[in-house]
Amino acid sequence: MAASPSFERAQRLPRDFAWTVVAIDAALFIVSMTVQLLPSSPHSEQMRSVYAQPGVWVPLLSRVATAWLLAATLAWCHARKALDERGAARVAQLRSPGSRFAAVFLPAMVVNALALTPLFYQAQVLFMPGGPMHEAVDAYGLRSIMAMSMLLQSVLQVLVVIASVWLAARFALRERGIAVEDERYGAEPGGAASKRGAVALVIAAIFVSLQMWIGNAASGWVDMSRDTEVLPLLLAWFALPLLVYGLAFWAGWLGAEPAPAQTRPFRAVAAAVSAFALLQAVCIALAVGGLLWIASVSFSGQSSSGSLVMLAVAMAVVYLVLLVFVVRAVTRRFYRRYL
Repeated sequence: MAASPSFERAQRLPRDFAWTVVAIDAALFIVSMTVQLLPSSPHSEQMRSVYAQPGVWVPLLSRVATAWLLAATLAWCHARKALDERGAARVAQLRSPGSRFAAVFLPAMVVNALALTPLFYQAQVLFMPGGPMHEAVDAYGLRSIMAMSMLLQSVLQVLVVIASVWLAARFALRERGIAVEDERYGAEPGGAASKRGAVALVIAAIFVSLQMWIGNAASGWVDMSRDTEVLPLLLAWFALPLLVYGLAFWAGWLGAEPAPAQTRPFRAVAAAVSAFALLQAVCIALAVGGLLWIASVSFSGQSSSGSLVMLAVAMAVVYLVLLVFVVRAVTRRFYRRYL
């Protein structure tokens, strides 16, 4: 018997949630940029000259893509978890879950854009040249304050995104007064290959989101020249994350071999976070050991500049290799009982 339209809509719910998040975030981003760059806006010429610099708009797009990817992945996970636990038959009886999800997520993002972001901007203005607190700090102190402000803003906005997606999904997927009338289509959607691919996709998306978030947060302490050419910036902010995404997907695919009996999307999220934290800890330990070795060599009178370059190249290679092994092992551990 062919599946009913409501059943097919229920199976598409994870994808619909993810695209709803992207559509809302994209619309708000376009509106925000339009307001800032319109000729009638205050300081519009100055803003256009600033955003025209590759050193500004490339990192900006990276931050935007990171937020979109994280929110869309979490939204997908919430809907997929509902399908896995309740079955498509029950989810199909929910009343307009996509609309209810958007009805909560949109106001949350509007509040974030109109309240939290301007609040942090006003705090940064205090220490900018000409600001009330500018004379109270030196150049180094100003850099540290701005970097800490960017880090705090980034952390809070990530928490806001996570909480907003959770609240919207909870409201959209709640069952109130719903009785299951037909269990013919209650099986978990997707075959073995699709479940394995879903696990790998979630792991890769969360892992690269964390990687990009760390890069964006660390950029506050790095002197990024706005006169840098476009190509190096695109390679640093997008090509490398794409490489990390591909390796994380491959590792997640290997770790979920042959295929999990259940998708368990939030186990994939936990696996990605755990693998990322473990990988950072191992690589930091290796880097510190390498720096100590270089310092001991420099004390003996040998030049350390070449050694630093070799260490940086070696750490990049080690990071990518360990990424595959760590993500594969952690994924296998988290899904061991479901394989």
